[in-house]
Amino acid sequence: MTSPIILSYIIYIYFGAFMLYLCMLVMGKEVLGRLATYLMIPGFIGHSMAIILRWHESYKIGIGHAPLSNLYESLIFFSWTITLLYLLIEWRTKNRTLGAFATPLSFLTMAYASYSPNISSRIQPLIPALKSNWLITHVITCFFGYAAFAISFCLSIMFLLKQLDRKPGQYTFINIIPGSDILDELNYQMVVIGFFMLTLGIITGAVWAHSAWGTYWSWDPKETWSLITWFIYASVLHCRLVAGWRGKSIAILCFVGFVCVLFTYFGVNYLPGLHSYAKS
Repeated sequence: MTSPIILSYIIYIYFGAFMLYLCMLVMGKEVLGRLATYLMIPGFIGHSMAIILRWHESYKIGIGHAPLSNLYESLIFFSWTITLLYLLIEWRTKNRTLGAFATPLSFLTMAYASYSPNISSRIQPLIPALKSNWLITHVITCFFGYAAFAISFCLSIMFLLKQLDRKPGQYTFINIIPGSDILDELNYQMVVIGFFMLTLGIITGAVWAHSAWGTYWSWDPKETWSLITWFIYASVLHCRLVAGWRGKSIAILCFVGFVCVLFTYFGVNYLPGLHSYAKS
């Protein structure tokens, strides 16, 4: 069984987990949340094994490299990092409501990678610019940053929904979402993690660019939008730590930041530049 086939099954596992998390949120049945977690954990293990298998497959056909080199592989890894961060937060907080918001990102990312007609799942040889030891470090740091910002986006949605709770004593799905203070603190922690990882990603990317193209910075669209994203989240941290912003204002800024993340990841692929290889 090849890695793309295994990953196609994982999509349905993640979708099943999402439906269970959603039913738990709507119906208030904790048992459904536990079933969702029991589905997510083996799904994540299978996801991890499929990435390792793809790495092994690349060596079997004589072009061995880490499975992080094209859009298909990066989407699969992005989904993996989102799932990992979500499971860690669930384990830490003992609350599963975030699953109804995070798991759709995981399965939709993988579904897009697997079923989009414009994306090939074929293992491809590395172009010369990617033949570097910096590949793994740069991609991992960037995508852990993106995943942390994705979780921050989900927490921001939950925070704004929590503000709609105007019926104390009457059950609504908003009741089982953690309190606003908890969501705000978790959001801040995710932004800190994402900002730190994105900073490392930009630094490692600059060093890699110097070795590949002879310059640390060329104002390529991907580089420019990475910097814009970095400034957005730097402003989030500044507003919280210096200006004392909390809650709704931070959540809205995180929305804006995640839009920039998506454009940095997807949008710039359709602009001419040194990172145009990311399209396929």
